[in-house]
Amino acid sequence: MLRILALAVLMAAGLSFAQADETLKATLWKNPQCGCCEGYADYLRQNGFEVDVKPTNDLASISSKAGVPANFQGCHTMFIDDYVVDGHVPVKTIRKMLSERPDIAGITLPGMPMGSPGMVGEKTEPFTIFSVAKDGKQPTVYATE
Repeated sequence: MLRILALAVLMAAGLSFAQADETLKATLWKNPQCGCCEGYADYLRQNGFEVDVKPTNDLASISSKAGVPANFQGCHTMFIDDYVVDGHVPVKTIRKMLSERPDIAGITLPGMPMGSPGMVGEKTEPFTIFSVAKDGKQPTVYATE
């Protein structure tokens, strides 16, 4: 009986290590001259993401094709695990989405809010992150940080 218990504990520990080692791979599209997008990519890397940064002069089109309405777009568009993440969305909300697996196209933090990950300045108010619907409907509030 003790052997079975010991084996179960070892297997559970092995699964925990395997899950912790799993790297989240993302592709981030940004305007070539944007420095805050590089800061955001560094922030993601520091939080366990593997980020492939791709410069583009057609970011608005990439965001629009992903379903993000023009007035909800940020300064970069990222694709991760079949979702779009637009703007400086905090890691906590990205992980929440990836854990919950909602039936949406993705999430967005519109604009370039001061104090958001990758941006300079201090956070002066909560960030409102919106869900991007698959059917083109208006985004709704997904989370507030």
